[in-house]
Amino acid sequence: MSPHTHVAISRCLMSVPSSDVDLFADEVLLDPYPTYAELRELGAVVHLSANDVYALTRYDVIRGALGDPETFSSRTIGFNPMVNEALQGTSLASDPPVHAQLRATLTENLSPRALRGLKVQIDAKAAALVGDLVGRGSFEAIDALARAFPLEVVADLIGFTGQVRENMLRWGQAAMQVLGPLNQRTAENFPIAGELYGWCSSVTAEELAPGSVGRGIFDAEARGDIPPGSAGNIIHQYLGAGVDTTIAAIGNTVALFAANPDQFDLVRKDPSLVPAAFAEVLRFWVPIHAWGRHVTRDVEIEGTVIPAGSQVAILFGAGNRDHRHYENPDAFLVERNPVDHLSFGYGPHGCAGQGLARLEAHAVIASLATRVQRLVVGEAVRVPSNTTRSIEELPVLEVVPA
Repeated sequence: MSPHTHVAISRCLMSVPSSDVDLFADEVLLDPYPTYAELRELGAVVHLSANDVYALTRYDVIRGALGDPETFSSRTIGFNPMVNEALQGTSLASDPPVHAQLRATLTENLSPRALRGLKVQIDAKAAALVGDLVGRGSFEAIDALARAFPLEVVADLIGFTGQVRENMLRWGQAAMQVLGPLNQRTAENFPIAGELYGWCSSVTAEELAPGSVGRGIFDAEARGDIPPGSAGNIIHQYLGAGVDTTIAAIGNTVALFAANPDQFDLVRKDPSLVPAAFAEVLRFWVPIHAWGRHVTRDVEIEGTVIPAGSQVAILFGAGNRDHRHYENPDAFLVERNPVDHLSFGYGPHGCAGQGLARLEAHAVIASLATRVQRLVVGEAVRVPSNTTRSIEELPVLEVVPA
């Protein structure tokens, strides 16, 4: 680098908008949207001194970064060195071309064709569960629906049995918590995430149900389609990345339909709105706070230079509420149909399980819309969490049947 270039970069850096907001403070994690609005107005890139990261806050910039893995590498998706080291060799924390090979086996069983075969089964499960809950007249929306349904679907899909089924929720939550900085939540969850990691590194094909996706991943390893020893890593992703976020999305759906009965009515009257309604749930309340990227070279974004070697925090929720991209972004409108929302990511690392998540959520929404006229809920309880923003408790006090 020439001295002139260095001076130019230094001048740009002096103008980097900065904030002392801590992304992982309890009050921000509980309701990040006021903070997102503040950061978005400061700039498309804001240096957060408390976390030593460059936050990407606006829609176009986030989408651009996600589509450029050469500059914004996935080698550090977490916000502490221990978790980034532990994730090496997984498709979550790898870049093309290695990423494509690792991901192929993961997505083979999550392709539209593979999922078509599951649709009837998932729809029937959702109908039975929602029918039972509506019949009770009141229920706990998170435990009885948002958690129960995805846990059962994923356990059956991968072929989990016995003790593993019982640990899925703990393990899935911990896998997301440890992506945060080295705070108390991360420290408390490392041993639990370690249990998951230990199980994934020692699991054998015989421990998974015959005919399951889990068995299929071991078959791919035996054929040489994926590197030796990587079957467990791929199974880790189904559980580590796929369960907690879907639970969050389904819990958020119930809360938003209860709080916006006029929007729920639109879905009840027009079942074709089910996919649009779920897309709007994901845009309005993103299940993931922040996701990391490593900057491989000096990169200029809207006049701000992010230096090579920096850690970036991608704020999906800030991008999803950017008025530059969405009109009236702080309103929950099921007819908006924001198919380009950022909650599933974008580019080569776009969520591998998004087809399955849609299948599950669409089945739940369709079942609710068919059987329920109105949901009356109590106060939602949220607990701060480093990575996933979900509701911990949501009592449905009354169900007015359709």
